[in-house]
Amino acid sequence: MTVLARAARRYLLPLFLLMAIAPSAQGAEVLASWNEGEAKQSIVRFVESVSKEGSADFVPVPERIAVFDNDGTLWGEQPMYFQLLFALDRIKALAPQHPEWKDKEPFASLLKGNVKAALAGGEPAIMQIVMATHSGMTTDEFDQIVSDWIASAKHPKTGRLYTEMAYQPMLELLSYLRANGFKTFIVSGGGIDFMRVFSEDVYGVPPEQIVGSSGKTSFEMRDGVPLLMKSSEINFIDDKAGKPVGIHQHIGRRPIAAFGNSDGDLQMLQWTCSGPGPHFCLYVHHTDGEREWAYDRQSSIGRLDKGLDAAADSGWTVVDMKKDWNRVFAFEK
Repeated sequence: MTVLARAARRYLLPLFLLMAIAPSAQGAEVLASWNEGEAKQSIVRFVESVSKEGSADFVPVPERIAVFDNDGTLWGEQPMYFQLLFALDRIKALAPQHPEWKDKEPFASLLKGNVKAALAGGEPAIMQIVMATHSGMTTDEFDQIVSDWIASAKHPKTGRLYTEMAYQPMLELLSYLRANGFKTFIVSGGGIDFMRVFSEDVYGVPPEQIVGSSGKTSFEMRDGVPLLMKSSEINFIDDKAGKPVGIHQHIGRRPIAAFGNSDGDLQMLQWTCSGPGPHFCLYVHHTDGEREWAYDRQSSIGRLDKGLDAAADSGWTVVDMKKDWNRVFAFEK
């Protein structure tokens, strides 16, 4: 493909589609996995109001920023965060290089297959596991390790690739927003380098539009070759109150739409929906124990407690997964 052809495909085709398809038609056709109801209608009403020229709520294209949490919002997060499952697999692979792990927690329990005991140490234990498996290598080496894992690792319950555990309705929502002039960002507590490996292929979100947690990285010259090395020192945690900070530092504009599923996303939604002008906030509520999982206020993963109350008080949209989605995953019959 020539440079000119690539440019036409990247810029002119989306522009043509944006001009050729009315927002209302896009809402009806693109959000096919959404049942008719208030949740879907609220999305379409908002998108039409901010994207229609002459509308009282019209928002110029550069200001149409939408931010999405990842775990539990764009793909599954049970029985534990997928990046943590990646880290557990890496512990097994790295164990021969670390004989000291046999007597050191949380690694000793992991190597015995007792994940529950290993994670009993809470967040400090999780950080030890993540840092041990995400550092001491170049950024290119890490990218390749993640790429190999994401292409082959299977979810423990469904037996599907983790990339197949993306929610079909949310993929449709991402496409619908972009077709109406929105720029979509992922703002997640997950690792920024981890998500950047697959975000464009899975979600259509390029790596430069990912905001996430990170470890410190340093520049080195080795045998005349410039490298970026990943260290075990924490740089930034993009969760809870860190999310609005990350948005400010990476994006530089307050979003007009935010999508999450847990209390970890609450501050991001509060920041978005307290801004001037039109705005839209949505929580994905996991209510489907048959097709996915049912959990909220008491869950140790993806707890949605304060967020549910805030959504009710603020009039945010809450998606009832069981009621509002006619399909959760693309692989469903």
